[in-house]
Amino acid sequence: MGNQTSSTANPAAAPAAREMPPADWPRPRLVLGLSGGMGCGKSTATRFFADCGFRTVDCDRIVRDELLPRAEIVAAVAARFGAAVVGADGRLDRAAVAARVFADDADRRWLEALLHPLVRASWRAALAGDLAARWVVEVPLLFEKGLENWFDSTICVATSSAQQLSRLQARGVPPDLAAARIAKQLPLPRKIAAADFVLLNDGSLDFLKEQVASLAGRWL
Repeated sequence: MGNQTSSTANPAAAPAAREMPPADWPRPRLVLGLSGGMGCGKSTATRFFADCGFRTVDCDRIVRDELLPRAEIVAAVAARFGAAVVGADGRLDRAAVAARVFADDADRRWLEALLHPLVRASWRAALAGDLAARWVVEVPLLFEKGLENWFDSTICVATSSAQQLSRLQARGVPPDLAAARIAKQLPLPRKIAAADFVLLNDGSLDFLKEQVASLAGRWL
């Protein structure tokens, strides 16, 4: 792995100290941690690993599909952020929650403290259910949260800043908001330096798929 550069001026983007898994953690046959910046194509790369026979876990999906619908999570978030973040259907308005946490670091830290232990428990339970499998866990804040030691190897999906902004805008995120959200994460060059392997996603989907297949071949 390459040497990391000095810390950025944004404390929200500073990496945490590396965490050690408990000694009694039932480690799977192989577990890879996949991360990268916003709009870099993490989920696409994860899907390509699944095509190669890996089992996968998407931490964003855990939050979206498993945690945010829970009544106790809705109640806690509404108590902190106000009823405006709850839609008419009683579910959290993810866009409203995102706008709040990206605008206020204290609110972001509070939400992370609420959700991240539950996310980690969920993917650990998934892995424990099939210790013989080869796993890829997609963790957007893998490096920010110092989770490298949970994985046999780490992978960063990378692209140019122009591509990141273009892809986020294609999802409906305005340019200034997209840039602000990217700035809340560890700079992509530092993720690249911290990762064991890097997948470049500036070209076609076939190019990314070929890289994933080549990398996956190391463990198949």
